Amino acid sequence: MYCAAVRFSFFLFSLSLLPLSLLSLSDYDALLALKSSFSPNPNVDSWVSSSSPCKDKWTGIICTRGIISGIRLGNLNLSGKLDFEVLKDLHGLRTISFINNSFTGPIPEFNKLTSLRTVYMSGNQFSGEIPQDFFAQMGSLKKLWLSDNNFTGQIPESLTRLPYLTELHLENNNFSGQIPSFTQHSLTEIDLSNNDLEGEVPASMSKFPASAFSGNQMLCGGQLGTPCKSTAVMESGVDPSAAEKTSNAEDNKANNMLTIIIVAVFTVIILLAMFIKSRTRQDFDLLEKERMPEENVEVKVVAPASASSVHNKKPADSSLRKGNGSRRGGGSQSGTPAMIDLVVVNEEKGVFGMQDLMKATAEVLGNGGLGSAYKAVMATGVSVVVKRMREMNKLGREGFDAEIRRIGQLKHRNILTPLAYHYRKEEKLVVSEYVPRGSLLYLLHGDHGSSRPELNWPTRLKIIKGIVRGLNFLHEEYANSELPHGNLKSSNILLDEDFEPRLNDYAFYPLINTTSAPQGLFGLKSPEWVQHQIVSPKCDVYCLGIVILEIITSKFPSQYLNNSKGGVDVVQWVHSAIAEKREEELIDPEMANATNSHTEMIKLLHIGAACTESNPENRIDLKEAIRRIENL
Repeated sequence: MYCAAVRFSFFLFSLSLLPLSLLSLSDYDALLALKSSFSPNPNVDSWVSSSSPCKDKWTGIICTRGIISGIRLGNLNLSGKLDFEVLKDLHGLRTISFINNSFTGPIPEFNKLTSLRTVYMSGNQFSGEIPQDFFAQMGSLKKLWLSDNNFTGQIPESLTRLPYLTELHLENNNFSGQIPSFTQHSLTEIDLSNNDLEGEVPASMSKFPASAFSGNQMLCGGQLGTPCKSTAVMESGVDPSAAEKTSNAEDNKANNMLTIIIVAVFTVIILLAMFIKSRTRQDFDLLEKERMPEENVEVKVVAPASASSVHNKKPADSSLRKGNGSRRGGGSQSGTPAMIDLVVVNEEKGVFGMQDLMKATAEVLGNGGLGSAYKAVMATGVSVVVKRMREMNKLGREGFDAEIRRIGQLKHRNILTPLAYHYRKEEKLVVSEYVPRGSLLYLLHGDHGSSRPELNWPTRLKIIKGIVRGLNFLHEEYANSELPHGNLKSSNILLDEDFEPRLNDYAFYPLINTTSAPQGLFGLKSPEWVQHQIVSPKCDVYCLGIVILEIITSKFPSQYLNNSKGGVDVVQWVHSAIAEKREEELIDPEMANATNSHTEMIKLLHIGAACTESNPENRIDLKEAIRRIENL
C-alpha cells in the first residue's frame, strides 16, 4: 500500500516535470499557458483562471457555440516569444491574429495547429529563415500574412502546395532567392514586394500586378517591364561578346555624328518655338479655361468616361488662348511671367509635361467640392485625371510643393498617389492616374443598366477592408495631422479591375483655404465640426462609418449633399434600426440570398454605427474599427 502510494506520488511528480505542452490541457489552461509566453501586459488581464474564455469574453477570444474558434490579439503592444504548441488541443481553433505587436524570435510553430485557416502575424519582429517544409501539414490554410517582419532565406516551397491558399502577404521582409512557382487557382492576392528576391517572376504568376513584386531590385519578368538577361539575349539574337567587339567602331561613328546631331537639335528647337508661338488655340487648355458654373448636386450619378464613350461626353472648353504667361480670358501679354511646366512627383506613369496635356484628347468628368476634373489621354496612350483646384491658396509655392511631394512619395496598394502638379497663385492642377472602373459612388448608385457588375458580399467586404487599410496607412503617415485624410467618401474611393479600393483626394486639409474647407472637405461634415468647429482624426472615423453603412445598405447618404435634400440619413436610419433590433431590414436586397453572411453584415452595421456616434468621445477610434473589421 505504501509502495503504491509512493509510486503514485512519484508519477504526479514526474508529470510536474514534463513540459506543459505535452499534457492535455483544458481550454482555459491552454490559453493561460499561451499568456505565460507573453511579457506582462494589462491588455490580457481578463485572462484569469477564475473565469471562462467564452462566457466571460476574454479579450481577443472568439467563440462559436461555446468552442474557441479564434484568437485575435492584434495592436495590443504584446511582446515575448509565442508558444503555440500549448494550443494543439484546441481542435476548433481556425484563426489566429497577432498583427502589429512586438513579438520576437524565429517563426512561431503555429504549423502544429494543422486546422488553422487564417494566420495573421504581420507587423512584429520575427526573424530568421523559415524551414522549407514548414507549411507541409497545413492543408486547410487559406490566408497567411507574415509581412513587415525580418524573415530571411528563401520563400518556403511548401507554400506552393497549399490547395486552398487565397491570400499570401510576405512583403517588407528580407526573403532572398528565386520565387517558387505558385500554381494554385485559388490564390487571388499575393504581395512579395520589398524583399531581396531575384530572378524571373514565374509565368504562373503573370496574373498578379507589378506592385506585388516591386522593391526587389534583382527581379525581372514581363509585368515588371524588366526583361531577364537570358531572355533578352535570346530574343535579340545578339551575342554580348560580339557586340563588345563592334562597340569601338560604333563609338567612332557616333563621335562623327555628334556634331551633326547637335546642330539638328538646335534647329528643331527653334522651329518648335516658332510653331508654339504661332499656335493660338488648343483643344485642352486647362490653365486658361473659364471657370465652369457650379451645378446642383443630385443623387443621380453619371457613369465614368471610357475610351468608347468620349463622343457622348461634354468636351473640355477650348475657347481660351494659350501663350507664355497668358491670363484668364485673354491672349498672351507682354510682361507676364512664363508658364511653368508640370512638376512630376511620381514617375510611375512616366515623365510628361504641360505640352503633353495640352495635346491630349480631353473630356470633362465633372465638378466636385474642390474643383473640376478632366480626363486626358496623352499621345503615349497614358490616361490621367487632371483636377483643377480652386481653393488651395492656404500655403505659398514652397509649402504647396512640399506637401504634394510628400503625398507623391506615399506607397500603398489602397492609396492613389498624385503624379504631378502645376502651381499658379490663382489655381492649381493636380494630376493623378485614371482608374477605369470609376468610383465606389458610381458602382453603388450609378445607372449601369444590365452591365452592372455583381456586388456580392465577399466583394463588398474586400472593398471595406481595403478602405480601412488605406486609411490606417494615412493615419500612420500623418500621425501628427489633425485630419489625415479629411475627404473620405465614396466618390473619392476608386476601384481597380479587381475591386481593390484606392483612396483619393486625401491629406489636403493643410492646403485648403480656411473659409472654403467646410464646403470642400467631407471630414468637416462630422458633428463635432458642425456644432463646435472641432477637428481631429476622429472626423475621418465618422466618414468611414458613413461609407461602411453606404456599402451595406446601398443607400445614398444625405450627408454627402450640402443642403441634405435627397438621399437617406443613413446614420439616423441605422441607429434607429439597431435600437429596435431591425438590422436585417437594412441589408441591401441584392445580398439577401447570402444568408450565411448576414451575421458578418450585421456586425459591420454595428461597426459603422459605432464609427458614426455623434459624440466623438463615444465614437470608437480607427484602430478599434480596424481590429473589428479585420476579424471578420
